[in-house]
Amino acid sequence: MQQIATTGNKGKGIRSDCFVTLELTAQGGIQLEVESKVEVMYGDSIRSETLEILNFFGIDNAILKIEDTGAIPLVIAARLEAAIKKLIKTDKDWAPKIIEENRYTTAKDRNRFSRLYLPGNSPSLMINAGIHKPDGIILDLEDAVAPDKKDEARFLVRNALCGIDFYGAERMVRINQGERGIEDLNYIIPFNVNLILLPKCEKPEQLYAVNDQIKIIQKKFKITDPVWIMPIIESALGVINAYAIASSVDNVAAMAIGLEDYTADLGTRRTAEGNESFFARSMVVNAARAASIQPIDSVFSDVGDMEGLRQNVLRSKALGFDGMGCIHPRQIQVIHETFAPTTEEIEKAKKIVSAFHKANEKGLGVVSLGTKMIDPPVVKRALNTINLAVKMNKLAENWRESYEQI
Repeated sequence: MQQIATTGNKGKGIRSDCFVTLELTAQGGIQLEVESKVEVMYGDSIRSETLEILNFFGIDNAILKIEDTGAIPLVIAARLEAAIKKLIKTDKDWAPKIIEENRYTTAKDRNRFSRLYLPGNSPSLMINAGIHKPDGIILDLEDAVAPDKKDEARFLVRNALCGIDFYGAERMVRINQGERGIEDLNYIIPFNVNLILLPKCEKPEQLYAVNDQIKIIQKKFKITDPVWIMPIIESALGVINAYAIASSVDNVAAMAIGLEDYTADLGTRRTAEGNESFFARSMVVNAARAASIQPIDSVFSDVGDMEGLRQNVLRSKALGFDGMGCIHPRQIQVIHETFAPTTEEIEKAKKIVSAFHKANEKGLGVVSLGTKMIDPPVVKRALNTINLAVKMNKLAENWRESYEQI
């Protein structure tokens, strides 16, 4: 039986985290050593909480060392619980209470211009992520977490969902593939997650399995709030099956494409122009629209090239995407500004809807604006622009009254 376990991170550049070394002993009581950057202010509270957690799990004899670089209590608790559960089998959980600031749900059609990826085992990046105002914050348990850290990352993500203020951002978690991903759900569904990202999705059966487990957990914990799913298309097979995936279960709210893995699957290289992914991105957009969900584009990986990002968003918007991923907070503003309808687009949409509305009132069968004829698809696009402008407070709510009956 394993007697020593380590969890957490330490070393140069590590902050807001801790490294825990726990050794179970046959006797001697609890021998606790704490090295902390905030010893003067918080040393006593760290010791007190640590002893409380050990007692909760019935550990009476152990040598515990905590090397702290300014971790908040929920991080220390996550690291210690992960270490304990490497050494003993227990059904007990030391999950913090969900703070009131995070007790909100999200709508299926809410704006998802930006979603910020954060590694699920790096607390320093989570703590203040919400102040950058992304539409969604993704705590990533998949590619951003090393294989030997995935188990302990679950506890950190769980505690973050409970105790970190996300400032209204949609709380998202990207789970792992296969059975590990199914197990991930036990650590996040009971803790008020809004949306699950399902990576490398290639067939509807993957969504059935995830959704079945979500329902089992919801029933067990009497959860009635919706949990949305966003499958990520990252292979040629996934592209071909895009519509079947998008329409597989009712709580799929959006579908994304991951171009790094997709181009690797093709055996080609991702380029700024995107010619190699044009077919796949178009397939994802069309499949999502056909299923009445949001199409979401891939990340732009050069965090220093803001103009390149802006051009990428313009191409994405032109293809029909509603948003994209980002890997650094500095990308959020450019993504929001570029995906949002411009003043020119809003004014044009208002003219189209007004002309269509007036023609209906007069019983005219033909509608024109200037020299151009207006048909229903054009009006529908204009209405979509107006709806988005209202959501973003770029257009007054009372403007809806002039087109609600159209």
